[in-house]
Amino acid sequence: MSPPITIAQAAERSGLSAHTLRYYERIGLIHPVGRGHNGHRRYGRDDMDWLELLTKLRTTDMPIRQMVEYAELVREGPHTAARRRTMLETHREAIRRQMSQLEETAEVLDRKIEMYTEMENLT
Repeated sequence: MSPPITIAQAAERSGLSAHTLRYYERIGLIHPVGRGHNGHRRYGRDDMDWLELLTKLRTTDMPIRQMVEYAELVREGPHTAARRRTMLETHREAIRRQMSQLEETAEVLDRKIEMYTEMENLT
């Protein structure tokens, strides 16, 4: 197991700022992080795995309030597995709809680019 890392190292590795990490802890999105003998936060492997999931959820536009709800369910234990699964399935479907819309938009742009390329070749 790797040794715990500082908030600065966790920020660098996660791509989140130290301010964001403290905010996430304050609102309950991450559990209170362990502290070293000097009182400074020390992030472990599980913390970093959790931050990776949170980053993925934010990248896919999951609202923070929904992420907090998910985090609370995780902390409640295994009996919330069905609710957590449902939340993630619903979010996955929203992502798939968004991906489909983006693909349609990319196709429109491809046609426009092709049209402009043909226009340029005529001149």
